[in-house]
Amino acid sequence: MSESPPNVRSPTPEEIRELAEQHHMSLSDDEVEDFAAIIDGMMDGYERIDQLSAPAPEVKYHTRDPGYEPDAEEDPLNAFVRKCEVQGADDGPLSGYEVGLKDSVSLAGVEMTLGSKLFDGYVPSIDATIVTRMLDAGATITGKLNMEDMALSGSGELSATGPVYNPRDDDYVAGGSSSGSAAAVAAGDVDVAIGGDQGGSVRIPASWSGIVGHKPTHGLVPYTGVAGLGRSFDHVGPMGSSVEDCALLLDVLAGADGLDPRQGHVPTQEYAASLGSDPEAFTVGVLEEGFGHEQSESGVDETVRSALDAFEAAGAEVTDVSVPMHLDGLPIWNAIGLEEITATVNAECVGHYGKGFYDTQFADAFGRARRAQADDYLTTMKLTLIAGQYLSDEYRGHYHAKGQNLARKLTAAYDDALADVDVLAMPTTPQTAHEVDRDISRVEAIDRALNMLPNTAPFDNTGHPAISVPAGETDGLPVGVMFVADTFDDAIALASAHAFERHVDAGI
Repeated sequence: MSESPPNVRSPTPEEIRELAEQHHMSLSDDEVEDFAAIIDGMMDGYERIDQLSAPAPEVKYHTRDPGYEPDAEEDPLNAFVRKCEVQGADDGPLSGYEVGLKDSVSLAGVEMTLGSKLFDGYVPSIDATIVTRMLDAGATITGKLNMEDMALSGSGELSATGPVYNPRDDDYVAGGSSSGSAAAVAAGDVDVAIGGDQGGSVRIPASWSGIVGHKPTHGLVPYTGVAGLGRSFDHVGPMGSSVEDCALLLDVLAGADGLDPRQGHVPTQEYAASLGSDPEAFTVGVLEEGFGHEQSESGVDETVRSALDAFEAAGAEVTDVSVPMHLDGLPIWNAIGLEEITATVNAECVGHYGKGFYDTQFADAFGRARRAQADDYLTTMKLTLIAGQYLSDEYRGHYHAKGQNLARKLTAAYDDALADVDVLAMPTTPQTAHEVDRDISRVEAIDRALNMLPNTAPFDNTGHPAISVPAGETDGLPVGVMFVADTFDDAIALASAHAFERHVDAGI
């Protein structure tokens, strides 16, 4: 047997038997001996891989202040993980804009924690594609923003550093998982922010915090350099105090980068230029199944219906539509999400087998962290990994596969409804923000993390663009209305939301 390369150890005969058993094989002694010799010879190629230099996204802007962790006096909402400063080009469409990044977005030289204990001290060496695009457009990055621990909660109270408080009433939480992004925009600490959305995590905190949040069509905005949960439902998008700011930011963000396996053909539009039409330009289908959920508060449903009535009075054509399968959207999301998140974690959070850029630095850090600190996972992550692994092993991936097939059927159902209207409309979330409560049980924490998803999560699986815009208040807390458009017609989602924003007084 040849000498093993110094960086890659060959498996022992015992490990070969164990690996075979994982694939339901029982090897003879002769097979083990033969395979050990062959694998040992293969390791020379892996030593050569270690010697080669792989391409990585270029870091273009090198003057960076890695910043500091603000104290509670400077950051009373707990919106920031780190205040920093990275200046972009001297001019461009985002010149003068201060931008905050959800702390799952790589910014070279600045710590990225994913809101979790597992990644304290991790500093990426690349910029996400969207970071480079914003810097090229003249933006200044001024903060990494708090988020729910590894993005697995919608409440806004489960970051490793504690709750992010609602900017409208700090007795309540901001919503998640892009909690700091919403709070920082609403408080005026940044002009616009980037959020991530796998089950509603841009739209939920936008709704609860009284700002605008747009989940683009799946694949429209490259995810390269952003920590994901599942390639089939990862989204990243703009959050701002107005639809106009979100549209301007989307103009900069959208388009293929050749590095993200989530992207295929990516048609883009002129998003900011599409704004300005009056309400009579839009036909709105009010989705019957978007109201009256088990979790729904009557004040939320009434506020959204009243706001849509006002939009109709301003000239929009508003009609009722029904998509019965919408009520199956959350079970379909669970079927896909539980197993896909588990597979993503097992693949060190970078996935396998797609074309594009793989962040080996992050994969190494993630792999070390999960092996050493898995007990520090958020409760919802522990539950997801246990359930997802069980379903994958016990039922051979059947339910993930069927969930993906059903997602195509659900997509077609929404498309049929959208054939007769420009956008679908419904409450973004069935309830307003949760009140801060530091004395909740594990079961209560899980329920509070997930009980706002029935209208948002389905559109992560179908990929339709969806935007939350303030619709009013109930009991002093913001309520959002969500407009959903055809895939890759983000312009009509933004334009309808803009007309609503201009002609309906949300009182926020």
